[in-house]
Amino acid sequence: MKLIALQIKTTNFQDNLTHLKKLIISCENDSLILAPELALSGFSYDRMKEAADFSLIAIEEIKELSINKTIALTFIKEENGKFFNTLHIFHNQQIIHTQSKVKLFPLGDELEYFSAGNIDDIKIIEINGLKIATLICFELRFPELWGKIKGADIILNPAMWGLKRKDHYETISKSLALVNQCFVIACNSADDNMAKGSAIINPFGIVKKDDEKEIIEDFFDLNEIKKVRTYINIGLDR
Repeated sequence: MKLIALQIKTTNFQDNLTHLKKLIISCENDSLILAPELALSGFSYDRMKEAADFSLIAIEEIKELSINKTIALTFIKEENGKFFNTLHIFHNQQIIHTQSKVKLFPLGDELEYFSAGNIDDIKIIEINGLKIATLICFELRFPELWGKIKGADIILNPAMWGLKRKDHYETISKSLALVNQCFVIACNSADDNMAKGSAIINPFGIVKKDDEKEIIEDFFDLNEIKKVRTYINIGLDR
């Protein structure tokens, strides 16, 4: 199985969706594919309702592409007059998991425009016997949330992480893989003011990344998890 981060720029809604679909189609079957945070709309604070309406269309189109791939990305969603930054995981043309961003970034305008999700939705789910969990962008910084996903085989992090804190993003992402002895798909935006740094990181902390590419990929090997958890046993089961 391939683990894939799509390191793409965000422009206008429809062009973003068209390009994302093209990249997803080009990926191998049975891949696990992650896109950057709000890759289709950006934060769009001046167009929140429009973005939420577009999300409904995009969700159906992405769902169709998940017949032989697992796809994860976040959308602006509206519920009861409130807006959420909500991850969807698609598998076998179904939405098998959703979670809304709990830790909103205080240095931007997220607290003004978005509502926080439910922390109980941050959890490990199983797909084909693999334990998968997600932290959305800024949530990487919170040790309490690391505890909720302890024991995952693969941790996803869709992000729009700023260029000035590039080293933070890359260091924390690698630490997440080492501390949890798991694979991490770190998928950051390629916008000009974003840090890029998208990577596939294995349980030994080996990083596969390239800031010049849109598709960052590497193979998933369950034996790598078993190996590190056996020889460096810190109490994580596999």
